[in-house]
Amino acid sequence: MRILVAPDKFKGSLGAAEVAGHIAAGLRHGLPDAEIVSMPVADGGEGTASVICRAARGEWQTCDVSDPLGNLVRARYCTMADGNTAVMEMSEASGLWRVAPERRDPMAASTFGTGQMLLHAAGGGVQEIIIGLGGSATNDGGLGLARALGFRFSNAEGGELPPSLSEISRLAAITPPQHVCWPCIRAAADVDNPFLGPRGATRIFGPQKGVALQQVEPIESALAHLAEIIRKDLRVDFREVAGAGAAGGLGFGLLSFCGATVQAGFDLVAELVGLEAAMREVDVVITGEGRLDSQTLAGKAPAGVARLARRFGKQIYAVVGEAEITSELRALFDGIIVARPEGMTRSAAQQNAPELLQAAAERLAKRLR
Repeated sequence: MRILVAPDKFKGSLGAAEVAGHIAAGLRHGLPDAEIVSMPVADGGEGTASVICRAARGEWQTCDVSDPLGNLVRARYCTMADGNTAVMEMSEASGLWRVAPERRDPMAASTFGTGQMLLHAAGGGVQEIIIGLGGSATNDGGLGLARALGFRFSNAEGGELPPSLSEISRLAAITPPQHVCWPCIRAAADVDNPFLGPRGATRIFGPQKGVALQQVEPIESALAHLAEIIRKDLRVDFREVAGAGAAGGLGFGLLSFCGATVQAGFDLVAELVGLEAAMREVDVVITGEGRLDSQTLAGKAPAGVARLARRFGKQIYAVVGEAEITSELRALFDGIIVARPEGMTRSAAQQNAPELLQAAAERLAKRLR
């Protein structure tokens, strides 16, 4: 029996490669004769760069950048073996994990550091940059990134505006940097939300970044004004593009300021790690994530793995930390194995994740004999 193990991370507990390793260990205990291939995956969220770098045998680079609140931090990104492509995550510079909950301030949080990462990679001579858009602490529509790249934002009198979302209502003109040629930029999004509106960046994702109810309309209005000035001065309008609302509108910013493309994160990762070719050669596919629920179906990696497995006629199972199983999920998988025992707290399950994962994989192995 040939088995492909292709999970995403268990957020707050284990990275995708660790998850794959523990599942494989449990399978080998129960199926000692099976041929097992581990291929961790991601969907554009946190862990995307690690998954791609591991598959491509890339090399990690580091640079000093600003975190969301302007503090100097060390960030890393990966360059592929040929040196032509850099792979990074915006969360390295501008991620929610960089800011303590009590210090989160969406009016001040900036993607400036992400722009600095892009500049560092471009300065190294890469021809393509792939950037994951998950896990942001920011809701600035890429405003900070653009400032880092040399765009000038001015008021009606021609004076430069302060670097604050609260000042965008006074924006009158945007001046791009001169004689700049960016590498090709592909952004990997794990959501398909537009920039503005009921499903936009602010209303859907703002609260998790600290956006209070009374701030929603002012921020939405400010970003709508930014989009209108971009339409006027840069002659582009990406407000309704799927994924433009990812990472607090950074998808929109990359489209507008850098000529980037935004792709479904899972599809991009699957392409780069060679998932389709690996899947053709096996009998059974096993995926997983920390929590399986209805959100899994909206572009998350396990759903992408499952749909690809179905296309190739493979058995597909999910080993997950916990689950809220819907009829759609039951139809998508041949089986769902939950690692967290009933009655165990999430905190305890995270602390014991390696042992619980291996035990869950052993239970699955008995089903596959």
